Amino acid sequence: MTFRSIEGDERLAPCGAAEPRILNILAEAIEIMTKARIVVAPGDGIGPEITRSVLQVLEAAEVPIEYETIEVGESVYLKGQTSGVPDEAWELFRATNCLLKGPITTPQGKGFKSVNVTIRKTLNLFANIRPTKAYSPFVASSHPGMNLTIIRENEEDLYAGIEHRQTQEVTQVLKLITRPGCENIVRYAFEYAKAYGRRKVTCMTKDNIMKLTDGLFHQVFDEIALEYPEIESDHQIIDIGAARLAAQPEIFDVIVTLNLYGDILSDIASQIAGSVGLAGSANIGNNMAMFEAVHGSAPDIAGRDVANPSGLLTAATQMLVHLGLGSYGETIKNAWLRTLEDGIHTADIYREGLSKQEVGTKAFTEAIIQRLGQTPVQLEPVAYMDRPIKVTRREASTQDQVLTGTDVFLAWDENERDPDALGEQLGALAGDDFNLVVITNRGVKVYPEGMSETFCTDHWRCRFMAKQSSCDYSAVLSLMGRINEAGLQIIKTENLYDFDGAAGYSLAQGQ
Repeated sequence: MTFRSIEGDERLAPCGAAEPRILNILAEAIEIMTKARIVVAPGDGIGPEITRSVLQVLEAAEVPIEYETIEVGESVYLKGQTSGVPDEAWELFRATNCLLKGPITTPQGKGFKSVNVTIRKTLNLFANIRPTKAYSPFVASSHPGMNLTIIRENEEDLYAGIEHRQTQEVTQVLKLITRPGCENIVRYAFEYAKAYGRRKVTCMTKDNIMKLTDGLFHQVFDEIALEYPEIESDHQIIDIGAARLAAQPEIFDVIVTLNLYGDILSDIASQIAGSVGLAGSANIGNNMAMFEAVHGSAPDIAGRDVANPSGLLTAATQMLVHLGLGSYGETIKNAWLRTLEDGIHTADIYREGLSKQEVGTKAFTEAIIQRLGQTPVQLEPVAYMDRPIKVTRREASTQDQVLTGTDVFLAWDENERDPDALGEQLGALAGDDFNLVVITNRGVKVYPEGMSETFCTDHWRCRFMAKQSSCDYSAVLSLMGRINEAGLQIIKTENLYDFDGAAGYSLAQGQ
């Protein structure tokens, strides 16, 4: 191995005189080898400004990281890439396993997919972690005691984005919930509570209505909670839970919930804490992670030096903990807290009587840098771990799965949409293998013995149950053939299964 001297000579200098130089070069080489590598995507709108601010703080704090910058978002969309992510970005993600991402602008319509959702799902970033805390009295908040974390399932639910237009009048979206997905996020929530000394984990679902999908999430929560007896657990229906979060956020500690609910709750929590602009977000998988601000790209204020970089900076401190650099995260977060305490605020959180100086993005960044090494006086200083949280999923048991019937969905707009007429026709087509047991419209039973007041559109679910305890799929295909030959338009079918004797499907409303 050769070493470069200060003068640029590639030859190894005499041992005695050159030893300090050699040691310095060795130290530099070791530092380079031990630096964490990340990818930085500045994003759109205010993204480049706040990303630049965060990188300046990381550099001033001498955080041992190296980064490469990539372009994702609006400029990539406009080049014709509907995902908003260039093909070469994926290999870079795999090489570093960590992305710090500014906010992205997704063009409306035209089939463009959300960059956030694409990256989360493609890289299996199953956990979204959003700590939310009030910084009263220095940032105005009506809930000064608020200090909670929302842990949101990040890949499934309605965010699978599987939508169809099925008839002239009806569209659908599929809500997909898996047992492995539930186990991952629920176990992560309890491990998070354990690691950070949290006392309680609250599960929120709507399983009084969605008994199978949300019901599975609640069931898995109850199962895993038994493994953590030292942590209190409870469940709340999402509507009353959201109302309580808005009115009494101090009663919550850790909330774990499904994707859509978590998205909504996170913004509610961030806003009532003081400002969405202060909130950071971590997206964690088993191998990769992405860190971002909660807020959007705010193109209306881009380039005006007024954006608050706090959300992305908070996300960056979460990133440092994930990378095993928690002590650097502590230094930066405490300097940020001290800046808030000193009343140096950007326009979004500036309040007469609470703030002392309104500053722009650049001045706020400089104020944080000047306070590196300081800790807050009144606000509680942070203390971080130097390791990420890992979860291990148990192997699922296999249940006996038996086909017992089928739901046939029809587009039908004849006979003034009379369900009795449709029922009589389908009953005659049921054949020797099935009974037509119910027809629903928008989920409500309309045959047999429906209510005349029920509004019917052109979309009908027709449930056929096997006359015996089970049936072959060939019988379902024969049934579909008879329906098709009768001139009825099948738009979708769903097989009905029993699992270990329990129905794997819901009843109709009114059935």
